[in-house]
Amino acid sequence: MGHAFRIKALSLQDLLTTGTAPKRVAAGMGFWKSLFSALDTPVAAPSSVPADDPLAGYGPQAVEITPAIAANQRLILSTRRDIDLQELEALCDAVGWSRRPVRRVRRALDNSFLVVSLWEQLAQQRRLIGFARATSDHAFNATIWDVVINPSFQGQGLGRVLMEYVIAQLQQAEIPNITLFADPHVVDFYRRLGFVLDPEGIKGMFWYPS
Repeated sequence: MGHAFRIKALSLQDLLTTGTAPKRVAAGMGFWKSLFSALDTPVAAPSSVPADDPLAGYGPQAVEITPAIAANQRLILSTRRDIDLQELEALCDAVGWSRRPVRRVRRALDNSFLVVSLWEQLAQQRRLIGFARATSDHAFNATIWDVVINPSFQGQGLGRVLMEYVIAQLQQAEIPNITLFADPHVVDFYRRLGFVLDPEGIKGMFWYPS
């Protein structure tokens, strides 16, 4: 079992601006410094997205990461829940996670407070390359689960983008305490995002059926 973490107070600026049109986040040189500050000013965007725009199918809070890694590629964050479970299972298979009953996975998504997916769009083809979700009491606490990036896209900063987007969404919902469980090899990754291991001596405890 991985380590239990809680995030310390962060002054992250919201990734989202008012309005319903999808947003685009500038990347490239100095990307991490500008990820949030670039969104201080509301993005100039039409009130609706053209039906032929690939972003239109990702929901009103979709965020595009630009520039993308490759030519003719779009990288898009979405909070839509209607994810193809076979695609999600394929993503989990790619990182070596154990298979879970599909019906229970669907129930987990339906009962999550937040579901975030990361997509690669090439022309009219798209594939799921990242995922995370959070459960919450809708007031004080949230726990982040199932953070995964396709191995072909790891090492390029997309895991950090995904996590910062999740955190910003939870902060926008005014949830002050964010926790997660981390395997030993990713502890430093979460520390760099502001998570604290065993804060004030608090230990995670688990109960398992005999």
